[in-house]
Amino acid sequence: MIIHEGYENLNLVTPVVTLGIFDGVHRGHRTLLDCLVSRAIEAKGESVVITFSPHPRLVLEQNLGNLSFLTTMEEKKVLLENANVDHLIIIEFTNQFSKIQACDFIKDALVEKIGTKHLIIGYNHHFGRRGEGNFNTIKHCTESLDFRVEQVQGFHTEEGAISSSSIREALLEGRLDEANRWLGYSYSISGTIVEGRKIGRSIGFPTANIKPDYQYKLIPGNGVYAVEVQFDGLIYPSMLSIGSNPTVNNDAGIRSIEVHILNFDKDIYGRAISVIFRKRLRDEIKFDNTDQLAEQMKLDQQQVILLLT
Repeated sequence: MIIHEGYENLNLVTPVVTLGIFDGVHRGHRTLLDCLVSRAIEAKGESVVITFSPHPRLVLEQNLGNLSFLTTMEEKKVLLENANVDHLIIIEFTNQFSKIQACDFIKDALVEKIGTKHLIIGYNHHFGRRGEGNFNTIKHCTESLDFRVEQVQGFHTEEGAISSSSIREALLEGRLDEANRWLGYSYSISGTIVEGRKIGRSIGFPTANIKPDYQYKLIPGNGVYAVEVQFDGLIYPSMLSIGSNPTVNNDAGIRSIEVHILNFDKDIYGRAISVIFRKRLRDEIKFDNTDQLAEQMKLDQQQVILLLT
């Protein structure tokens, strides 16, 4: 996949195009991307995804405190390449850009700069100033252009159409199995190991505290998870806790991500790791003392061994 910063000086062959944020690049997105790639092959052309950076909500919203996303741009690049997309065009999203009307963007960018003949959009897609660009307005804008618009229906489950927001909600509520099923892969977080209070070491379960690389990366709901840690090219079964550690911490407002890597004794402070969420084991529990906590962690470890080894 070839990555382009902006849409100037492109030389694309019969581009079949789609555009959007693609947070998570989940199974709903994959339905659209599969159609995109298929249409490009039929046209003997190239498949093109247009996305935006930073996320438009980071530019347009006043309160950023509650914002969180499923994927970083680097993660999107990998997932889109795995979907066999030929080209990714990343457009810088600014306040000025947000004021461009949908018809102007279609004419100036999609048609004149990119050379689009065929645009594929999702079932609920909107773009342009105030989200005015939808399937009907796009068709109206392109009536005088040599331009085909196709709308692809989303991927539906018994619960309804898969969306990035429904996956974010599932992760926050601890419904990891559902979220991973809708994503089509296991959710992950990358970060750096930072020094903690070393309380886990004192009860026989040394843990590494993780600081996520991306401040807006969604952190799943509090609880204990069976995870796999990727470090130095190897994968280690691990158990991970997200929460405030109520048994040993009186300040319930401080939330941390701590991972205990099984059969591992290396010093990895300051090192980068990735965590792949495989199964949610239980809720966070406040025990009467650290002995009870240690006994529960032994049970958690047994579950991890059964699930991941």
